[in-house]
Order: sequence, then C-alpha cells, then structure tokens
Amino acid sequence: MKADNGQTGIQRKLLSGLFWVLLANLLVKPFWILGIEVEVQNAVGDAMYGFYAALFSFSYIFNILLDLGVTNFNTRNIAQHPQLITKHLSGILGIKLCLLALYLTVTFSVGLLMGYGSDEFRLLALLTLCQFLNSLILYLRSNFEGLLLFKWDSLFSVLDRVLMIVICGFLLWAPKISILDFQFTIYHFVYAQLAAYGLTALLAFLVIARTTHFRRLRWDWRFFLVVLRKSAPFAVLVLLMASYNRIDPILLRRMAGDAEAGVYAGAFRLLDALTMVAYLVSVPLLPVFSRLCAEGKPVADSVRLVFWPMMLFATVAAVGCAIFAEPLMQWRYYEHYAAYVPVFRVVIFGIIPIGITYIFGTLLTAGGYLPQLNIFAATTLVLNVVVNMLLIPRLGAVGSAWASLAAQSLMAVAQLVLAIRLFHLPWSTFRLPSFADMKSAALLLKVGK
Repeated sequence: MKADNGQTGIQRKLLSGLFWVLLANLLVKPFWILGIEVEVQNAVGDAMYGFYAALFSFSYIFNILLDLGVTNFNTRNIAQHPQLITKHLSGILGIKLCLLALYLTVTFSVGLLMGYGSDEFRLLALLTLCQFLNSLILYLRSNFEGLLLFKWDSLFSVLDRVLMIVICGFLLWAPKISILDFQFTIYHFVYAQLAAYGLTALLAFLVIARTTHFRRLRWDWRFFLVVLRKSAPFAVLVLLMASYNRIDPILLRRMAGDAEAGVYAGAFRLLDALTMVAYLVSVPLLPVFSRLCAEGKPVADSVRLVFWPMMLFATVAAVGCAIFAEPLMQWRYYEHYAAYVPVFRVVIFGIIPIGITYIFGTLLTAGGYLPQLNIFAATTLVLNVVVNMLLIPRLGAVGSAWASLAAQSLMAVAQLVLAIRLFHLPWSTFRLPSFADMKSAALLLKVGK
C-alpha cells in the first residue's frame, strides 16, 4: 500500500507538472511562433529569413558543445539524488563557462571551412551568444525539474518568450504607428532574443541560487571529468537528434538557395509550434520516469497517462492542418502563401512521430538505454541526409519535407518497439482510456494543484 501511495504521489506530480508547464507555454509560445516570428519573416522577406534560418540551424547543431549532455544528466541525477543539488550547481556552472570556449572555437572553425564570409560571421556571432544563454537557462531549469519544482520551471520556460514578444512587438509595430522611423531588420530580431535570454538567465540563476544556498563556483577538474564522462552518451544523442532535426534548411540553402530555405522555414513553423506541446509533455516526464526507474517501480501507468492524449492531439492536429493548409498559409503569409502549401502538407505529419519520440525517447533516456538511442539517431541522420540529397535537386523544399518525415517516422517506430521490449509494457498501456481512467487522472490533477 505504501508503494502504491508513493507511485500515486509521483503520478500526481507528473500531472501537476504537465498542467503548469502546458498552461504557461500554451498562453505564450503560440503567439511567439505564429505571431512574432511570422511577422519577422514577412518584414524581412523569405531570402533574408532563409539566411537567418540556415545560420540559426548551424549554430543550433553545434550547441550540444555548450552542454555535452550535462542538462539531461543533471535532470535525471537530481531527480534520483536531490541532496546533490548544491554540489552540482557550483561545479556545473564552471563547466558551462569552459564549454562556451569550446563551442565558439568549433562553430567558427567549421564556419571557416564552409566558406562563410563577414555577413555570415556577423550574424553567427550573435546567434552563438543566444545559444549559450538559452543553454544556460535550460541547465538552470533542469534543477527545478529534478527537484520537481514545476511551477518555477513553468515560469522560466516562458519568461524569455514574454520578453521577446514585448521587445519585438514594439520594434515591429511602432514604425506603423509613427512612434519610430526605422526599417526592421533581422538583426533587431536577434538583439531582442539576446536581451530576453540574458535577463531570463540572470533571474533563473538568482532563484536557484537562493533555493540551493549557492555560494561560489567550484573549479574541480576531477568533478568536471566525472560529469562529462557520465553525460557523454547524452551529448552524442542530443548532437545526433539536433542534426537530423535541423539539417534540412542547411542542405536546402547549399543546394537550392536562401529563398527555398526560407519557404521550408515558413512551412515548418507551425509544426514547430505544435511540437512545443510534445516537448513540454516530456519536460516533467524525464524526472518522473527517472525516479520510477531508480525506485524499481513500473512505468506503464505513467505512460498511459500521456500516450493517448498525445496521440489524439497529434493526429487531429496533423489531419486538420493538412486539410486546411491553404487557408492557414494564406492567413500568415499573405500573397506568398502558395509556395508554402505543398511543403506544409507533408511536413505537418511529423507531429505524430515526434509525439511518440518525446514519450518513449524520454522513457529510454530515463532508463539509461542511451547506446541504443544513439544507434537509432545515427541511422536516422544518415537516412535524412541521403533522402535530402536525392530529393532536393528535383523537389526543393518539398523534398526536404519528405526527408524530415521519413527520418522522424523511423526514429519513432524504433523507440516504440525498444521501449515495449525493455520495459515489458503490456498492450493495455496503449488501449484507449476509459471514463474511470479519465476521472482518476482529473482527481490526481486536482490534488496536484
């Protein structure tokens, strides 16, 4: 009975965490993605936004060097050993500063090898700073997640976007009402991100430092090496997944030009907004699954709590968006919408395999099955690159959309099959929930709040 009560408590925290994280983000991030980002692309044009999107993806792929898996390792480790929080915070912040130097060296060196000029490096320098601050925020949030302090995590998951909406909204719309007289450029967009990330990182640090009684940075090279060795498998996984998720606009820009990369970025944007829901569900899943695995408790009930809501959301969203692709694209992109429609109709179905990946990839990560995940991710990356290279010359952005969908589907099926086998998930885990199940979940959520 005691074990049951303990598991019920963990499920209650899972539902409570999902409630607060989803509430905060669904109030803010759709407006950022479908409002501000779209208006930025409309203001600067497809070619300039494609230029930005390709460099953003380039900086994003290498941002694993800012983390090397430390954030996922920290979430999992703090969830299992909360008493280590103060020691880890003082040591890992020092690691983050060292990794910044590594990230800048590698990113700019690869940029030189790719033939980037002064225009690329000017924008890339700002984007690398944004990536560092965003990585720092994610690490600081991992401490709240590991301690199951989901309300604080919810606040800092949206604060940067709230600040960006305020700054970018002023810069985009002030000239239209004659308050300011200037031409909005892609650099205004990046400066706004830099300011918002910086302030959010500072506030998150102050809160977690007060919570953990942080005193100073600790430069312990043995600790650095131990943490990096344990987090290395996470680092490889994140690098591979970032590569197959973000390589499409880079390949498009190289093989078909800035404008085609901009079209893909525009069509991908709504998928990015919907993916946010799947990602937010995974945020409390990692510490909850980690604690269940550490305590040797079954995970099937917790998987059931999120599987069907995720699948229902993903399927309805994908089919509905595909049917109404033309009016959706016309709503946001005005006279340029026709080029986005065929790309969008393909890429939007990626939300279904992405939803599966965020559940079962998180479960496998919590269970420590990283070598298998890395093999899957490496195979997926190779598939994505090969299909892109075959289809881009003939189909352009539509070819990249098919490549992305094929890669996401392969990863989802592989993770689902492996999770069923390793965690002995019964088929009842995947059946539709009954009214009693939904009533029980609602009660847990009410108590969790």
